[in-house]
Amino acid sequence: MNKTYNELHITPSGEYPLFLDMIMSLNDEAVEELNGTLIVRSEEDLSMLRFGIETFAEELSKLLRKTIHVDIAQYVKENEDWIANYRNSIQPLHVGDFYIRPSWIPQENNKKNIIIDPALAFGSGHHETTYGCLLLLQKYVKEGTRLLDVGCGSGILSIAARKCGAIVDLCDTDEQATHSAKENFELNDEVYETLWTGSVQKRTGEYDVVIANIIADVLIMLSSDLKQAVKEGGYLILSGILDKYVDKVENKFSSMTLVERFQKEEWFTLVLKRN
Repeated sequence: MNKTYNELHITPSGEYPLFLDMIMSLNDEAVEELNGTLIVRSEEDLSMLRFGIETFAEELSKLLRKTIHVDIAQYVKENEDWIANYRNSIQPLHVGDFYIRPSWIPQENNKKNIIIDPALAFGSGHHETTYGCLLLLQKYVKEGTRLLDVGCGSGILSIAARKCGAIVDLCDTDEQATHSAKENFELNDEVYETLWTGSVQKRTGEYDVVIANIIADVLIMLSSDLKQAVKEGGYLILSGILDKYVDKVENKFSSMTLVERFQKEEWFTLVLKRN
């Protein structure tokens, strides 16, 4: 262990989920979220990551035609056992019948235990959007349900669906995410039918339930493919939607019947049914 480690505090002025996704795609280390600030710690030099974030902010400003600032503070700190401290800060989570826990916390009997190690994952259940999806999955997924998880990240939603008896396919455009999902399925002793790197367009069938926990702009971009992936009478669960975009998403999916909308803080999860 080195005597010191490097730490970046990244605070974007807007488009927080995009910055989180970008940082996790460029960085193999754990990312801590704290009151709108993303914290990355590593014994390796983080200068290139900082450069990448600053460049991303500039390009995103051009693309969205608005100014997006990102404040970055860089520190060199004494190397305590911050990985152990980080682990100690992670609390297990109850979501209905699910008990989401890291591998170092004992299982809870009479619950559907899902093991996700946050330092290795793209989603651990604590974010409001993942929470909403986990809650609604228990209502719309049953034994034998065929489910597709689009933008699977850590695979937590697919694993949860398996715990409910579903037959699952899952995909993500990020190869690191699909690798993480594969590892988490093995960690939970669960199996999937098909896992691929890519998006919903690569599917070969229709599903009883399609779930996509991404961001509003991507949901809108994929709207046609997502709707076509759902069987007649099937359900589409959409999440990752900030309150200011929820009407825009609902309008884009207006050909489907809005069955339910769940809100936690400023985030929405929608359930739609194909007529």
